[in-house]
Amino acid sequence: MVATTDQNIDQVLISILEKVSDPEIPVLSIMDMGVVRSALIINGNVKVEITPTYSGCPAMDVIGDDIKKALKHAGYESKVDLILHPAWTTDWITPRGRKALEDYGIAPPLNPTADKEVLLEEKRMVTCPNCKSTKTVVVSQFGSTACKALFKCEDCKEPFDYFKCL
Repeated sequence: MVATTDQNIDQVLISILEKVSDPEIPVLSIMDMGVVRSALIINGNVKVEITPTYSGCPAMDVIGDDIKKALKHAGYESKVDLILHPAWTTDWITPRGRKALEDYGIAPPLNPTADKEVLLEEKRMVTCPNCKSTKTVVVSQFGSTACKALFKCEDCKEPFDYFKCL
């Protein structure tokens, strides 16, 4: 599934790359995460460009290695390059990826303006992925990874991660 129009991915490679999971969120493929910006077969070899979800993301080395392993298993030698421009955004997460996050118990990111509203001290309406209540509160702006915040549902009392808008 191609998330944005600025991706350049050879159709033959999509099914291979969809099997590579994000190591921090294993139910999410790197394709659904939107980190693969290009993947082309050039003279029988594959060149893949990936963008980190944020600068210094520790998962990028693992993702690069996993891409190489998956492509090698499919019979391709590959090179994986990290690109920083354009910067990754949560807008690149596919609808299937957002659903996978929610099913896994992580509230998917709201629209980007929601986090700007928080800076202006307006409350964002994050839905609990467990009971679907919007009666939720921020416990910490820092969750299990740098790209998540920790929330708690006031109805079911369960804590959950919210994938911050980036």
